[in-house]
Amino acid sequence: MRVIAGQYRGRVLKSPPSLQTRPTSDRLRETLFNVLAPRIDGARFLDLCAGTGAIGIEALSRGAAFVTFVDRVHKMCGLVEENLDMLGVPEELTE
Repeated sequence: MRVIAGQYRGRVLKSPPSLQTRPTSDRLRETLFNVLAPRIDGARFLDLCAGTGAIGIEALSRGAAFVTFVDRVHKMCGLVEENLDMLGVPEELTE
C-alpha cells in the first residue's frame, strides 16, 4: 500500500500481515480524493476505522491541516503511529 499523491507520494505504508483487514485499494483512494480535492487543503479530516491510516495519511499528504485517526483495534492504532513516524509527520498534525 502506498501514498498516491502529495507530499508523501510514492511512500509505502506498513500493513498488518493478517488477512482480517481489508485495506482501501489505491484506485478507490484515488477516486475518493479526486472528488474531495477542492476541499482538502487546510481541512480537518476524520479517518474512522483507520486501519493502516492510509486515508488520513493521504489527506495529510494532499494538504489537510489536521487528521484524527480512530480505530477500535488497539493494534491498528499502533500501526497508524508507526506509519506516521516512518513518514515523519509532525505530531501536532494528528490525533
